[in-house]
Formats: sequence, C-alpha cells, structure tokens
Amino acid sequence: MSYPSTASVPLNILAPKRKTKKKHFVQQKVEVFRASKPVLSVLMWGVNHSMNDLSQVPVPVILLPDDFKASTKIKVTNHLFNKENLPAQFKFKEYCPQVFRNLRERFGIKDQDYQVSVTRSPPVKNEERQTAGLLLTTFDRSLVVKEISSEEVEEIHSILSEYHQHIATCHGSTLLPQFLAMYRVTVESEDTHLLVMRNVFSHRLHIHTKYVLKVKDLPTYKDNDFKNSMQKVYVSDAEKKKFMDKLIRDTEFLVRMRIMDYSLLLGIHDVERAEKEEEEEMESSCEEDENSLALNPGSLSPEGIAGYINSFKPMGPGEFDPYVDVYAIQSTVGAPQREVYFMGLTDVLMHYDTKKKAAHAAKPVKHGAGVEISTTHPEQYTKRFRDFIPKIFA
Repeated sequence: MSYPSTASVPLNILAPKRKTKKKHFVQQKVEVFRASKPVLSVLMWGVNHSMNDLSQVPVPVILLPDDFKASTKIKVTNHLFNKENLPAQFKFKEYCPQVFRNLRERFGIKDQDYQVSVTRSPPVKNEERQTAGLLLTTFDRSLVVKEISSEEVEEIHSILSEYHQHIATCHGSTLLPQFLAMYRVTVESEDTHLLVMRNVFSHRLHIHTKYVLKVKDLPTYKDNDFKNSMQKVYVSDAEKKKFMDKLIRDTEFLVRMRIMDYSLLLGIHDVERAEKEEEEEMESSCEEDENSLALNPGSLSPEGIAGYINSFKPMGPGEFDPYVDVYAIQSTVGAPQREVYFMGLTDVLMHYDTKKKAAHAAKPVKHGAGVEISTTHPEQYTKRFRDFIPKIFA
C-alpha cells in the first residue's frame, strides 16, 4: 500500500482578494493553554483531512510489514485562508494510518465516530488526571489526547506490530491502553507528538474517586491514599476472574515487550451520591422551569410537558453502555456501596532496556560497589504487580 508523499498546499490561493486594514498590535494577556490552541486547531484540521483521505483508500485484506513503518505527511501554507483559526503555516503527520485504522475497528470504534469525537469541538483539559504535557479529553469524553515525547513515539513503533497481534488475539478485550491514532503536529518549527486513546473513565458517569495504583521499589505495596481510605473493589467472583484473566494476559505481553513501571488506573462512580446530585440538579432545574412558565403560562400545556419529558429518557446514575465504557465493572449485589469501577492499565511506555539499564549502571557509580540495587526487572515487577492487584478486591 502506497501513501501520498509530503505535499505543499498553498491554501491562500483559495481566498478572495480583499482590502487589508492597518492593524494595531497590543500585548495579549497570557491565557491558560493559549500556546496549545494552534496545535489543537491543526490537530482537528489534520484529522479531518487524513480521515477523509483514508476513507477513499480500500481497507487492506491483511496488514503488511510496510504498514507498520508508513506515514502520511502534509505541509500547509496558509497566509490568508482561515487565518483566525489556523497558524500561518503548519505540518501534519499521521503515523501508520492503516494499522491504527485496523485497531480502531478491532476496538469497535467506527472511523466516522472517531472523526466526530476529535474534530466537532476542540478537546478540553483533562481534569481527572495530572500529567506532564498536554492531556486532553474530546468534547464527548470518549477519547483522550495525550502529548508524548519523540522517544515514546519510537517506543510505540517498536512494539506496534506485537501490540496489534496481541489485540487481534484477545479480540480487543484488554486492560491495556487502546491506541487509536498517533500524530505529529508542527507549528512554528516546533513538533508536538500526540497519541489518541480511548478514555478509561466513563464518557457519561461522573468519577467521584480516582487512584493510580503502582508497585513501588520500596515499599512493594499499594497506593497510600487507597490503603488509608480502606477502599475495596466489590465485584462478583465471575467479574474478578474475568478481570484477572485479562490482567495476566496483558502483563505477559508487557513482559515480552520488556515494559515495566506501569500502573492500574482506578476510577469509582458512587451511584448513591450521583442519585443525590441528580435530584438536586432536577430540583434546581424545575424551579427555573416554573419561573419561566410563570412568565408565559400558555407556552406548554401539561400534556405537552409530559410528552417532552417522556420523549427522552437518558440512562441514570450507575447505568452504562458496556460497548462504550469497556473498562467498567458494576459492583456486586450486596456490596456495602453501589458503585461502578473503571480499571485499566496505564503508563505502559517505560522500557526496561532503555531506562532501567541506565539506572543499574548509575547506582554503583553513585553509591559505591556492593550497594544493593532495588531496581527490578520486568519479570519481577510483573510478579509483584500480580501479587498486589488481588488485594484491592474485597
């Protein structure tokens, strides 16, 4: 499969000639994420462009080795056209488009839905996790856009073929991050690498409590906040077995890839708390509606109000679509609290071979010969992780 080579698109030729006004430049106030806005504009433009192009390319019967090395690139010169929304010039690169297209299909995400999620409205800052660099959520909360380093781009490339094979083997049922696309956006000669993934947390249920559970070198146990809160995960034996089967299968893959230092991301939706929040919201909304109807009592008849309310019944607190919220597990019957748990592996791009070997080499130099080195190998880390995770369940 061949892909278009780098193209230069002078969009200014599309703009009609018009008179220009003298501009008075003033120093702008600093805005949060202001620097990222051109990047997001280019991302949205680029995803629209690439997805429209990809829709014209037949789906390959099988992926070839070259597909895991392929990329499409476009360079845009944009002096006048849409200058309010896009920078003067930019570049957009998509990595391995056919591979990620295939992965999206295996994860049950249609290309059209993916395109709408990323491009209909700008992604917003992710309030549920703190991380270095950009971490954004699409407007519908279904996807996460994460800024990654060029080294992480190389790491993803190095495992992409095996990752794809693993996802194919497990039929998309995994606790691993669901990699959906990878891009490079270049604005003012500065590269920003972006990875798009499915959101581990719910697209509609509020996450009331969050933990990142990780096995540390010393001590070898769980997140202190989780331990101190006496929190437990209450799921049925069948759900626990299904979860642990996925965990074992996924961590075996991570061992083969020499990956370690990963974590379990856990989000908890408290159903009773959500019900109270919904009641308060409805009471507040009813008061506003009564006030507006009092101003215009003939605007809606009682039958009309009932018809409107019954015409749309969204899912309530604790209800979710398992085909969308694929990381969700309902608490078991008889649990102390009614909860929904969202659990997935995260931080899976720490290669032992590149970072931990350096740590091994540095420690004797720093602390002297004979010092015990606590840095573990992927096999050791995985064993400790598997021993630790069952302890979070009741």
